[in-house]
This record gives sequence, structure tokens and C-alpha cells, in this order.
Amino acid sequence: MRLLRNLAFYPAFYSGSLLITASSLAALPFSVDAFRRRVRNWAEWQRWCVTHLLGCEIVLEGAPLDEPVLYAIKHESFFEAIDAPRLFHLPSVFAKQELFRIPLWGRAAAAFGLVPVERDAGARALMKMIRSAKALAAEGRPLVIFPEGTRVPHGERRELQSGFAGLYKMLGLPVVPVAVDSGPVYHKILKKPGRITYRFAEPIPPGLPRAEVEARVREAINALNP
Repeated sequence: MRLLRNLAFYPAFYSGSLLITASSLAALPFSVDAFRRRVRNWAEWQRWCVTHLLGCEIVLEGAPLDEPVLYAIKHESFFEAIDAPRLFHLPSVFAKQELFRIPLWGRAAAAFGLVPVERDAGARALMKMIRSAKALAAEGRPLVIFPEGTRVPHGERRELQSGFAGLYKMLGLPVVPVAVDSGPVYHKILKKPGRITYRFAEPIPPGLPRAEVEARVREAINALNP
């Protein structure tokens, strides 16, 4: 049964993703709203495939806030990255600059308002990123970051990327850590049925010392780890 579920999931999800991405770019010159709806459709399509074809359950413990904040999310698989436009309303995700070079996807990501992160860039590029993020937050859009910088196997705890504390300080926004346990279900070639849980922690106010905010975020995003 697990093999049959995967044989149904992969062709459905990837063919649908290609069609939705192409349609989003086709809509972009005519309507930004229509383009954004197509991007959300991609996240919704993944959810449908995960729940109906793989047999997974998506559970939320807590919920996003109605005000602009910085969400710091555990990253165990591609699921939560693709799911962000379904989980949040018009999220602006901090993403590696390399991802913007992917054909079709990169153009769609830039148009949607994702924020490119150049890890080895200088102060000028950093300030440009901060200005962009502040402008998006001023529009009421939530900011989303994966503070460990890459996918981390379930059960493993890593230090946060050094840039997280600087971003927290310069944005001056509350941080909401979000734990997620998608790894055991989704981060495998042969995916399996199960439960994927998001757990929203209490907001962390701006202005805390680096060591304190990093410790609190690291503890909260690992709340679903064994």
C-alpha cells in the first residue's frame, strides 16, 4: 500500500506543480492577485496530495497571528517550505539566493515577494535585504525564516545560523518559533502515511540579547523532537 501511495503521489504532485507554476507566470503580467492565488494553489495542491494520496494528517497546535511577525520555523523537509503560502497569508520567506536561479520557480519566487539571502555578501547586500523585509512587513505580510539554514533530520538539534540574531535585531519584530515534525513522514524517497504537526510557540518580544533569543528559539522549534 505504501508503494502504491507513492506511485500515485509523485506523478500527481510534480505534474500538477509544473502546470500550476506555468499558469502562475502566465497570469503575472495581467494580475498580481491571480498570480498570488496560483502560488497558494501550489501549496494547496501539495496539501491535497499529502493528505489524500499519501494518507497524512496535518495538525496545527496554535495558529498564526494577525500581525506582522518573524516566524522561525524548524526545517525537516520540503513540505513546510512549499506549505508556507497555505499556512500563512502572503508570507515573505527568506530563501537562499541560489534558489532564485531555478528556471520558472525563481522568477515566481521573486515576483511573490520572497527575500533572497546572500550568505557571503557584504554589508550593502545585507542592508538591502533588511530594507526589503521591513517594507514587506509594513504591508502587513508575515516574514518566515528557517533559522537553521537548511533541512535538519528529525531528532537532530543544530545551532542557528549566525545571521538570524542580526536579522532579529534589525527588524525589531516579535519572533514566533514554530516546531514541525515532517521529517519522518515526508523527507524520504518513499514517503509514508502519518501525522505532520505544526506547534506555534508564544511570541518572543524584540530587543532581547542574542544568547537569550537564540536559546529560546532553538528550544521552541525543537519541541516536537524526541
